[in-house]
Amino acid sequence: GGAVALTFVVSTFTKNYSQVDKLWSIVPFVYSWIAVVDDRTLLMAIVATLWGVRLTWNFNRRGGYQWPPWAGDEDYRWAEIQKGKWITMLKNPIAWVLFNFGFISLYQNVLLLLTVAPSFVAYTVATECEPSPLGLFDYVAAVLVMTFVTIEAIADNQQFAFQTEKYRRKNVGEALTGDYADGFHQSGLFAVVRKPNYAAEQSIWVSYYIFSIQATGRVWNWSALGFVLLCVLFQVSGWFTEKLTLPKYPQYEEYMQRVPIFVPNPFSKKKTKSR
Repeated sequence: GGAVALTFVVSTFTKNYSQVDKLWSIVPFVYSWIAVVDDRTLLMAIVATLWGVRLTWNFNRRGGYQWPPWAGDEDYRWAEIQKGKWITMLKNPIAWVLFNFGFISLYQNVLLLLTVAPSFVAYTVATECEPSPLGLFDYVAAVLVMTFVTIEAIADNQQFAFQTEKYRRKNVGEALTGDYADGFHQSGLFAVVRKPNYAAEQSIWVSYYIFSIQATGRVWNWSALGFVLLCVLFQVSGWFTEKLTLPKYPQYEEYMQRVPIFVPNPFSKKKTKSR
């Protein structure tokens, strides 16, 4: 409740609607430590913390944290949504205030809680049922989470290096060639899927859910709601981001035809981009 009220009030008065973004990589691992009662929940908190520290560092180097704390770069998509480019009625000031409270501030904060819901399931099992030692699925989950954290880090580093070099060339008046001329990254992991960091982020929390399978002995439990809703959010976010990207970069449509958005397709024939 406090996080919801804080992000809503601060974003309303500062007109910077990326306040939840500042908490995105911090709040989940804090929740995970609250649930620590045994070896499993400790392991879950450790991997969640490694994810959070890495993502927080990346957000900071992109200018997400500044002083005063409510400042910092705002996600450009909020301004576009406020202009009605997603839902026309959001151009209305009252509708925007309701959207800011209901979705940006409330829903996203609830989602941050739900992503680590497997920790609460494991906590419940450990405190109300017979505790169980770490099992095979715990180790599988930990390895998968850290694998996808690594992939996400590589994708973020590749994107950061590309954007840094692109704007360096622009600022000094150098000719833009290759991907720099197209305006967007298409090599490395971005030659495998269009949004490798988004794909990795979704995979992290699907993998995190596996801890709760080991804890409960069941394939499905209520904490699956967290990764399901997160994946839905990324489907919509990916679609809207590309809707904004297409008019800016003429070559992007061809890129979309060559490369899948989230899931690699090893059976597709490799297409080369035309020039």
